[in-house]
Amino acid sequence: MIHTIPSEEFENFIFSVPELRKSAFSELRRILVENLPEGFTEILESGMFSYVVPLTLYPNGYHAAPGKPLPFVSLASQKNYIALYHMALYADEKNLTWFRNEYSKYSKTKLDMGKSCIRFKNTADIPYELIAQLVSKITPQDWISIYESKVKPKP
Repeated sequence: MIHTIPSEEFENFIFSVPELRKSAFSELRRILVENLPEGFTEILESGMFSYVVPLTLYPNGYHAAPGKPLPFVSLASQKNYIALYHMALYADEKNLTWFRNEYSKYSKTKLDMGKSCIRFKNTADIPYELIAQLVSKITPQDWISIYESKVKPKP
């Protein structure tokens, strides 16, 4: 299991999530916590739950925000939907192709996706099993390799 934030921080955050999305949001967080490989850390940042490679594992951190851990997956409650941001879908064509091909097997709705953002407007249509598979596919070390293949870290 990954390192998570204290439960009272989660409870304080979930209070701000619209009532119609609380159950789905909580379920998505549970899936992330239970299925992300060991080594990721959960933080609460910028109004969302983020799952990062901590600086203890990757001291170079995120190139766009020196001193910050390397982001991997984030979960947010936006104005009209729940958003799941998965950086490897943006950075790795193989993962993106796999996810797009699998999506219709788990959901009756059309995939609503940006570069790394999967939007769930109707919580009844969230493919929880597919999300569990998606987040379990890449270890922190795998993500570092993918990241470094796209962004050259500063020495």
